[in-house]
Amino acid sequence: MEDIASRDILIDGFAARDFGGDGSDVLLVHGTGCNLAVWTPFADRLNKNFRLAAFDMRGHGQTQLESTDPEQYWRDIAAVSDGLGLRNPLLVGHSTGGYAVTAYAASGGNCRGIVVIDGFVLDGRKTPEDAKAYHLTRQTIWDMFRYGWRASRAERDAYIKDVCAAAPSDWLNAGVDPLMVDAFTRRSFFETDGIFLRRPTMEEIDVVRAPDPKSDIFPSVDIYDKINVPAGFVLASKGLYGNRRDDLLGVVGQRTNRCFLEVDCGHNAHLL
Repeated sequence: MEDIASRDILIDGFAARDFGGDGSDVLLVHGTGCNLAVWTPFADRLNKNFRLAAFDMRGHGQTQLESTDPEQYWRDIAAVSDGLGLRNPLLVGHSTGGYAVTAYAASGGNCRGIVVIDGFVLDGRKTPEDAKAYHLTRQTIWDMFRYGWRASRAERDAYIKDVCAAAPSDWLNAGVDPLMVDAFTRRSFFETDGIFLRRPTMEEIDVVRAPDPKSDIFPSVDIYDKINVPAGFVLASKGLYGNRRDDLLGVVGQRTNRCFLEVDCGHNAHLL
């Protein structure tokens, strides 16, 4: 499934992949529970016009670093971009990665623009108590994704087989090639002494989803006021924000250098 021209790199503890290609630099940022492998089909389609790279975010995939504060994962974009030698890259983020590139741009990070794929923040600021009430419970997240599960090789392989079998009809992966689902799900397990840890862990989730409400960069709709670079917003009509179209159009309409695209698909639009 991987482009033979791609190469894997370790940058200051981050597992990264340079997909190669010709043209302007693009850095791809995945969502929660995923890793750089999800960008393979996207990069294969676009590397004739762009030089594309991706990395496993802190707490994910084969990057061993974990978060100790809720902003590290998006601030890491600077170090990874510099380590890859990217020059004023376009940042493309999906889901939580969509917020990551948004926060990075809002903080004044070096980029020539952002593209956000089904990863928006469309509500006002929440207090820590409100945010906690809004979050899925640990048990629900475990039941859905088994984050933090420690499995044997046989258990991991059986789990991946089940995920691939369910992919054609589930809310995330409907329409996605099962071989692609296998690739990114397999990479989400980190092996140590024959034990496979499903990443991220719940501890990682807890750190990242508890941002400081006093921070200037906060996951709420007012963050878009701080973004001046060109921005594209891709809405998956059957994704997490399918019922927030009008709210998103309001954000797009705030600047003349913003554009909107609606795609008739589920949340993992970049994998189709």
